[in-house]
Amino acid sequence: MRFFLYLSICFMPFSLLAQVQITGKVTDNRGKPLTGASISLKDTYDGATTDSLGNFTFTSNEKGDHIVEATLIGYSTYTKSIVLNKNIVLSIQLKELITELNAITLTAGSFEASDKKKGAVLSALDIVTTASAEGDITGALKSLPGTQQVGEEGGLFVRGGTATESKIYIDGNLVNNFFYSSIPGIASRGRFNPFLFKGTIFSSGGYSALYGQALSSALILETTDLPDKTQASLGFSVIGLNSGIQKLAKNKKSSWGITYNFTHLGLAFAVIKQKQDYFKTPVYHEGDANFRIKTKNGGMIKYFGYWSTGKVGFRTNDIDSVNLNDAFRLQDLNTYQNLTWKLNAGNGWKITPGISFSTDKQNISNELQDKNDVLQTFTNPAGYNFKNFQVHTKNYYGQARILIEKRLKGMNMIRFGSDYFITHENLHYISLDSAAFEQTIHEKLYAAFAETDLYLSPRLALKLGSRAEHSAILNKWNLAPRLSLAYRIKNNSQASFAYGIFYQTPESQYQPATPGIGYAQATHYILQYQRSANGKIFRTEIFYKKYNHLYKTATTNFQTNYADNNKGTGYAQGLELFWRDKTTVKNLDYWISYSYLDTKRNFLNFPYTMQPNFAATHTASLIVKKFFLPWKTGLNLSYNFASGRPYYNLKYDYGQQKNIVEDAGTTINYNNVGLGVNYLPNLGKSNKKAFIVWVLSVSNVLGQKQVYTYKYGTINNNKEAVGPTAKRFVFIGCFLSFGVDRTEDAINNHL
Repeated sequence: MRFFLYLSICFMPFSLLAQVQITGKVTDNRGKPLTGASISLKDTYDGATTDSLGNFTFTSNEKGDHIVEATLIGYSTYTKSIVLNKNIVLSIQLKELITELNAITLTAGSFEASDKKKGAVLSALDIVTTASAEGDITGALKSLPGTQQVGEEGGLFVRGGTATESKIYIDGNLVNNFFYSSIPGIASRGRFNPFLFKGTIFSSGGYSALYGQALSSALILETTDLPDKTQASLGFSVIGLNSGIQKLAKNKKSSWGITYNFTHLGLAFAVIKQKQDYFKTPVYHEGDANFRIKTKNGGMIKYFGYWSTGKVGFRTNDIDSVNLNDAFRLQDLNTYQNLTWKLNAGNGWKITPGISFSTDKQNISNELQDKNDVLQTFTNPAGYNFKNFQVHTKNYYGQARILIEKRLKGMNMIRFGSDYFITHENLHYISLDSAAFEQTIHEKLYAAFAETDLYLSPRLALKLGSRAEHSAILNKWNLAPRLSLAYRIKNNSQASFAYGIFYQTPESQYQPATPGIGYAQATHYILQYQRSANGKIFRTEIFYKKYNHLYKTATTNFQTNYADNNKGTGYAQGLELFWRDKTTVKNLDYWISYSYLDTKRNFLNFPYTMQPNFAATHTASLIVKKFFLPWKTGLNLSYNFASGRPYYNLKYDYGQQKNIVEDAGTTINYNNVGLGVNYLPNLGKSNKKAFIVWVLSVSNVLGQKQVYTYKYGTINNNKEAVGPTAKRFVFIGCFLSFGVDRTEDAINNHL
């Protein structure tokens, strides 16, 4: 035994001499030490991990050619061939991988509302639980910076743009009549239920080249996929009833669903007196249907269809007289069909063809009546002739679209495709004195687009694209480049820049335009800083928007305006702030937004460059949501503010042969405090058969005076304030969901 021990001691130095020592340091591509990286000789047990300074050392008895390997989660693998015949010192640099978890998001000019996407500003439930929104998608978006509190007409007014300069898309396809039919002096709501959509991207400027024909902004909605399980819903409120079902197949590869909604405002108007005298209470029937089919390789076929019909009639005092009323009637029918197919073609290719078709038919009439509701006709002054009329419109819209995407190395992506739009609009106008005219507009618009996402480094990302369009009416092409750039800074923050040129053809009410007119144009420049961490989001943007070739109108009589030229110009510039905090106070969620807007334009019948009457210089919102678990109750508060908007009485002076401003001023500041209360009676109970929510919503709780703008008589200079139809509105309803329990969603999202 002593002999063998003696031999082992004698030969130990030779064994130590046979070992090779491998040392080195591991850093990222900026030279920062990486802790916890694993370094080893491939196909051996020899290796080590790096310390806090990125250093490592280990020894090996191996000889000859080997491969050293370094790995760290989130970084690409490093390999190098070495010869083990002496001690080795290595300097290893690992390149950070760009994944969906750490990728920069290109957010300049856009807010994303999604339950799954990184950096989302709003969730789906946020949209329906914002007290001032009253369940309307665009109502919730008005609590974000960049939007205007315009209450006398529907639509999104963004950064100095008109409502028609914002476009709305569902699953990539344009929605031509997203809002209910326009009623004089009353803002129309969006037609679609917010729960139909799983994702919302609101681009207040600089939006993607995949979309066009909007000078200001794009609202991009994505419908839900297959439900988790079969579910049904039922709701009743002071304004109507609704019900629906979503049926999931047993193999969970397909589903279908239908909903129906009946709205009758008779009860609500009986309690809450309106400024209008309704002789036909607003009544609407609407429904939607959908099916989803999961195809091979993760593809999906989606169909969504919608229809709506309604009637309304009311009287208001005629602004040009003392003893007469205007009796307005509207009957409309609207449909929308949307079919898309997301196809995974293999090797990173995705193809999404889609088609949509919509109709909008309206029968509108107005009568001048006395206090006994009897039709009155006058030939002098001549302007009274135009107060008795009928308008019948039949509009049809179609779109075919294909989007092709290719996933490149890492997160890099290229997209390209085309759109083809067909518009057919027919208007038939009849006045009481038998004067009539009919107008038909037929437009074909073709567009091609391409766009790429390039992740140049883990800190730098670029979106570069362009869109080309050809209008049959204008018989002209345009080419619109788009660019977005984002750079990630420390502490979960990033800076972004966006640039783009955007075009739009004349709106239908200004057609047919004078031959030779081209596209209206807007150029956007946006600079943004955003920081998101620990349930808090802060973002600020400064922007500048230059308008060129805006449409100027010519007046030939009391009714007809057409696009006479497109020499109009304008600009919009401003600063926006947004702050949201969901974690500082337990079960309390709030956000604050503020916008400063400096904008002027010379377009339509403006005699010179002026601040448009739909734009306020200052707007702000405060949204607060608190859930009281012991009371099973959520409390939602909102405060919306806007500084006074300018108003003008613009008339054509036939003597001077030009438009003039006869009167001008500024409205009072807009203030609105909203309250929402949500009560979950079966919260905490076991074996719940239904998810139940009672909802109470009150607008303008404090009853503050609100003036949106002023309207003027067409015959004399009478002036009348335009405001809400009632000082406040109260909504009470109960909503039930069967088959799926949304209690946790409600609590987690501060319903």
